[in-house]
Amino acid sequence: MDALDLARWQFAITTVYHFLFVPVSIGLSAIVAGYQTQWLRTRDERWLRLSMFFGKLFLINFAIGVVTGIVQEFQFGMNWSDYSRFVGDVFGAPLAVEGLLAFFLESTFLGLWIFGRGRLSDRLHTACIWAVHVGTLFSAYFILAANSFMQHPVGYTYNPTTGRAEMTDFAAVMFNKVQLVTFPHVLLSAYLTAAGLVLGVALWHLVRTRAGSDLGLPEAVRDHAMYRAAVRSAAVMVIVAGIGVAISGDFQGKVMTEVQPMKMASAEALYDTESDAAFSVLTIGNLDGKEEVFSIKIPRLLSFLATGSPSGEVQGINQLREEYRTTYGNDPGATYYSPGDYTPMIPVTYWTFRIMIGLGMLGVALGAWVLWATRGGRTPSGRWVLPVAVALPLLPLFANSFGWIFTEIGRQPWAVFGLMTTAQAVSPTVGAWEVLISMITLTAVYGVLAVVELRLLMTAIRNGAAPLPAASDTDGDAGADADRPLAFAY
Repeated sequence: MDALDLARWQFAITTVYHFLFVPVSIGLSAIVAGYQTQWLRTRDERWLRLSMFFGKLFLINFAIGVVTGIVQEFQFGMNWSDYSRFVGDVFGAPLAVEGLLAFFLESTFLGLWIFGRGRLSDRLHTACIWAVHVGTLFSAYFILAANSFMQHPVGYTYNPTTGRAEMTDFAAVMFNKVQLVTFPHVLLSAYLTAAGLVLGVALWHLVRTRAGSDLGLPEAVRDHAMYRAAVRSAAVMVIVAGIGVAISGDFQGKVMTEVQPMKMASAEALYDTESDAAFSVLTIGNLDGKEEVFSIKIPRLLSFLATGSPSGEVQGINQLREEYRTTYGNDPGATYYSPGDYTPMIPVTYWTFRIMIGLGMLGVALGAWVLWATRGGRTPSGRWVLPVAVALPLLPLFANSFGWIFTEIGRQPWAVFGLMTTAQAVSPTVGAWEVLISMITLTAVYGVLAVVELRLLMTAIRNGAAPLPAASDTDGDAGADADRPLAFAY
């Protein structure tokens, strides 16, 4: 493999790895804030214990996520310098605002939330975790605005003297039509992922505490009731977020069809333009990916999903190839990952799209089943409980990852759609060995971080929700024990 192939592998590894932490951080910050708000309203200690328990999981995930996220920006300068030079005036603005506004908002109020318990009033302390969540929303919005420019470039002009794209309309970049449908879809997916994590962990503890609760042991009775509250609330969040993901995904698909018709065509392996287009349940193409061999389809569903009309026209891969050749000339971006002719790797886009949908739907179905199985004070039992508890956090998480892979692979061979191919974006003076060494190094470091992350998470999960600390630590008296050293209480 040459430097381009290796640079793509490195960016794929680091990006997918980092994105494992992003939806969990966004969603958990909201759930923790919600539980703490419920405690503030009711003064029921169950909600405070849950906020502290899942707050610890949030902090572990957030810390590792920050470390892995820093590497993303380094790669723009190391491996993709021509891309950075071309689009830096546009791409850099939302990333700079994200760092200066969103990240500092998150980190500042996260510190206040960690060390402020017992020093800040209960209301102010709860407001801090909500501010952290707002910070994650800002962070996601600005980063997705930058990515949306890559999918659908707007608000810029090309300067032929410098050979750069220059921003002319910041509002157009921030309110890109792709951005307006992508942000709610990503946000709802994050809520679904975090709710799945909470549901899986709480379900496991619910089953563990059942025996002690049945025996009437006071501590087990309290814990069982607490985890039941977490299970029921998280199951509702899984269902509501899952419905929201489906609705926002439908809007996103229609905008994608408008601005990136090749991505939709490759997602469905639709080779020729059709009205009344059918949705492909299974399609097998020939080896070069240029025509269909066998397929199983649902009539008219694709037209409805893509255009909102069951008889709407959906452009096919073959016709789009000819259109792009006429518009852009011959495709200079053909690589091992892209067969050329402005076509992404169809098997990858086709299957990642379906895996994303399938895993997400299965996660929501399991959430609905758990909600039904725990109705009326019931506690589920049987050998299936542990596999379901393990699957609930993983299914939405992997659905998120496959969705991100589909989004980026489906844009190929473009780095910035219609303006710069990925082959043109790579650093021209960085050799294959240099990229290979950095890729191996980063992958090894990420492997170590994965072990650390899992060890910390599993230890915290096994320990469960700790008993409440002494009253002086939670009574909200900001003046009590003012000289006491700051302590990490989560």
